[in-house]
Amino acid sequence: ANQRSQKLKQHTSQEGNVSREFERERSCTEREIVENMCQLLGMNCADPTDFSFSFRGFKRRGGETDKHEHGWGIAIYEGRGLRMFLDTLPASISPVAELVERYPMKTLNMMAHIRYATQGAVSLENVHPYQREMWGINWCFTHNGDVPKFSNFDSCQNPLLGLTGSIENCTYHPVGDTDSEAVFCAILNALKAEFHTLPTLPLLYQTLQRLCAEIVSGEESQSIVNFLLGCGQYTLFAYSWPGARPGSSVWNGLYYTIRKPPFSTAKLADIDYSVDFSKLTNENDRVAVIATKPLTVDEHWKEFKRGQLLMFDNGLPYSELYDCDEVEQQGRGLCSRVIQKAPQQALKCPNYDTPTMLRHLVDDFVDSTSFSYPSKETKTDDKFWANNGADLGCGTGRSGLAFRSFVQNMTGVDLSSEMIDKARARGCYDQLVVGNVDCIQHEAQQRGSLFDIVIACDVLVYIDDLKPVFQSVRSSLVSKYGLFVFSAEFIEDDEVTDNNQQPSPPFVLQSCARFAHKRNYIETLVTDFGFEIKSIRGSKLRKQGGKDVESVHALLQLVE
Repeated sequence: ANQRSQKLKQHTSQEGNVSREFERERSCTEREIVENMCQLLGMNCADPTDFSFSFRGFKRRGGETDKHEHGWGIAIYEGRGLRMFLDTLPASISPVAELVERYPMKTLNMMAHIRYATQGAVSLENVHPYQREMWGINWCFTHNGDVPKFSNFDSCQNPLLGLTGSIENCTYHPVGDTDSEAVFCAILNALKAEFHTLPTLPLLYQTLQRLCAEIVSGEESQSIVNFLLGCGQYTLFAYSWPGARPGSSVWNGLYYTIRKPPFSTAKLADIDYSVDFSKLTNENDRVAVIATKPLTVDEHWKEFKRGQLLMFDNGLPYSELYDCDEVEQQGRGLCSRVIQKAPQQALKCPNYDTPTMLRHLVDDFVDSTSFSYPSKETKTDDKFWANNGADLGCGTGRSGLAFRSFVQNMTGVDLSSEMIDKARARGCYDQLVVGNVDCIQHEAQQRGSLFDIVIACDVLVYIDDLKPVFQSVRSSLVSKYGLFVFSAEFIEDDEVTDNNQQPSPPFVLQSCARFAHKRNYIETLVTDFGFEIKSIRGSKLRKQGGKDVESVHALLQLVE
């Protein structure tokens, strides 16, 4: 306490020289400057939760265990309101930060930031998070990284995103000098230009994903963009385009962990302090914690993929449009009293419901042919026309719901234990397994019976080389007539004009962290593994590197 008091006196006595002190620090060795960036903290909760444990460790990185001494801030949603605490003092010695740490405020949604200034003076207008009102909703934003496109101190020189059109159409402008605030204002201006009615969550997710790609486009290797965007008490978006500054070994990305039942003890990395959450929580609690670097030493933290945008709601991450749509249907979308929402029929978002579209693909095939499964004679219930089905990457269970009515025994597989918990709550699976796609081959062997159908709904877009997937599915299906139904994203094949030109890889990692595969590559796998295409439907989705990307739903049948 005495040391903190002395540091506080030292900083406050220099209050009038803050900007000059910042300029002095900027003249230090290049290595000292380039290795540091700001740090972020976010929390999204199923029930109102006290964030003081995570904040206790996080604030010590503001000048005590790390060099982020140029101010800090926190934004805490409470109903439609937003509490904001900002200070130019280091978080580790700030009396305001100490108040926040000791004041047990509970929230469903919050974000915090500790600053290492690289653009803009050490002054209150440059302290994150930033806040603006749009559509009668409190929006807030915090960011770390370098955004070359938005590094102009004259905000009129910064690019306009989306459909903004011209500077005259802009409602939001930076108050301070940071590229972070300029990006925030550009995003809000683009959203306002895009929507004249309140967007649904899948529409908002899809648009933000496109804007994020636009922010880094053309400057991919120089850009580092990690941000949290809050748009009300329920929803928190998190995006990561990670990287390290030239000559630096410090990696700047985002990580998240999910605290859920059964709770255990967690120990902070920046202070000798731990909490046994099993004594403080109940079975309804679930908390997603997002941070620049893991805050604890004994929890599993998952790093964001490059270009990944996650929507957090109810303490869980979502990245599929049909999952965002389900959250919308639960009444947890944007809520405004000043702008009309889209018509009710538009809220159902049928184009986002990939599981239902895959089910229709199978139904149309079965209805139009004399097809029946080879296991038909052994079925124990006539209302099912397949004995065994496997749902790869089952996620929250939406595809299980779509296919449950015709599969007698359904197995769900997913890498995420949190998604498995969500799927289990739906009651549409007979078995649930935490693992990758190879698990179905082991499951089939262990059960002594192969699968009649394998479903891969929005799974292949997260895998580069699909050969092991086709191998595993082929080995898990009944030897003849077994069905493989999946969604994927196809990208145009290269035009080869030179016979000596080396072929490019059969897949492309898009800026949205999803893989697009070349059509001829998929067709080759289909043939090599003894499948036949029975139905395929597609529609143009986006551009990637000047090439069209097509959203595809396909149904294959084993013929060998």
